[in-house]
Amino acid sequence: MAGTRASGGNRSFSNSPLIESSDDPILILVPEKKSWKNFFSYLGPGFLVSIAYIDPGNFETDLQAGAQYKYELLWIILVASCAALVIQSLAANLGVVTGKHLAEHCRAEYSKVPNFMLWVVAEIAVVACDIPEVIGTAFALNMLFNIPVWIGVLLTGLSTLILLALQQYGIRKLEFLIVFLVLTIALCFFVELHYSKPDPKEVLYGLFVPQLKGNGATGLAISLLGAMVMPHNLFLHSALVLSRKIPRSVTGIKEACRYYLIESGLALMVAFLINVSVISVSGAVCNASDLSPEDKASCEDLDLNKASFLLRNVVGKWSSKIFAIALLASGQSSTITGTYAGQYVMQGFLDLKLKPWLRNFLTRCLAIIPSLIVSLIGGSAGAGKLIIIASMILSFELPFSLVPLLKFTSSNTKMGTHANSLLISSVTWLIGGLIMGINIYYLVSSFIKLLLHSHMKLVAIVFLGLLGFSGIAIYLAAIAYLVLRKNRESSTHFLASGNSQTAETLPREEL
Repeated sequence: MAGTRASGGNRSFSNSPLIESSDDPILILVPEKKSWKNFFSYLGPGFLVSIAYIDPGNFETDLQAGAQYKYELLWIILVASCAALVIQSLAANLGVVTGKHLAEHCRAEYSKVPNFMLWVVAEIAVVACDIPEVIGTAFALNMLFNIPVWIGVLLTGLSTLILLALQQYGIRKLEFLIVFLVLTIALCFFVELHYSKPDPKEVLYGLFVPQLKGNGATGLAISLLGAMVMPHNLFLHSALVLSRKIPRSVTGIKEACRYYLIESGLALMVAFLINVSVISVSGAVCNASDLSPEDKASCEDLDLNKASFLLRNVVGKWSSKIFAIALLASGQSSTITGTYAGQYVMQGFLDLKLKPWLRNFLTRCLAIIPSLIVSLIGGSAGAGKLIIIASMILSFELPFSLVPLLKFTSSNTKMGTHANSLLISSVTWLIGGLIMGINIYYLVSSFIKLLLHSHMKLVAIVFLGLLGFSGIAIYLAAIAYLVLRKNRESSTHFLASGNSQTAETLPREEL
């Protein structure tokens, strides 16, 4: 499409004519007329985002929670899902109201060094999120077709790039594919839930009565919480909403924010039910009275690979295949959305104008290379441990995407828009503060426990202690910098007034 460029600050926007046809594969046109039918135009981005809440990393944490504590940690999933809805809706609103996604706001707001560091952290988060997805898909291929894990890793990268080729036919086709995969996952685990027969009363009790019993329950609860709120999802959601051409009036923006909230709630409800099903299946199977000693040993250290054998032994061979199909759908859909997140991060922070296939290739290689190396050296066991390490990394990187999001939105509550009301801002800061506080507490307490129970010499313990606490101090200082730094008003200007069609209000076709 021919067009000119208008520069503003550190970024550029498309100044080409808006696409007027709703059949165009690039943008989805939302009718000017206010109607409940407009909801279907907004349906899609929330389901792409919800994939991160039902990826293989979540499945592994869910399986461990059910195996070790039965249904006692289900309430964590409920709390985390509610927190995720608030945070994700805020990310969507940021894109809707400003016309820019989170990574672009960071580039416009921060100077070169902080912006570069935030980009590095965001890329690490994308890779850490991709690793469980790649390995989970490789495990699924191994379960279904006996393909070695390392070959499965390579096939995962190839298949993801092929599926991403669907984007040339429009975002709608990809959204339909993701919705189909989400519903496939849900169907598989609902079938597993039916045959594993968990006690409904115990499930409801675990869901609504908070409890943390036994050694390690706190750590596993933090892992569940960390696995539910993904850093890359904030960049992804704020960018995906730009695929809709919405009316740039106050009414149109409010309608978009409202419908995106409903759509996100619907998608996260499905993800919530899937997570509850995984924990319930694991809790019912691992606490069955007729478990063999071998199956009991598997339940003590349950992972994705062992879960397949456990289900086959306890429920039946078909159960193992259904689990593998769900894992394949989860891993493949997650790698697609992870690659999209990597594209938006690279484009937003660095303003790189790379061809889509090249951006896809670079993003995918960053996740496939460590997964391939670990699967070749350590096999299935090593790949399973890499999933746990990647999940821990994600928990500690969350503040570096969550704090900028909160700052960019809370600084604009004075605009009076529905998307950025004072109530939403206050609640989100509270949720974000609790999540970050829990992660920091777990980081410090785990490191102290590691030092106290290590068998190293005193000199080595002191050296590691100084090194570790210096790193923690730098980590806390970086978070404090993001929290306390005052944003420039111009970088977070909201476009909610009037019907002006300036260059900044236009959806960007290059996304």
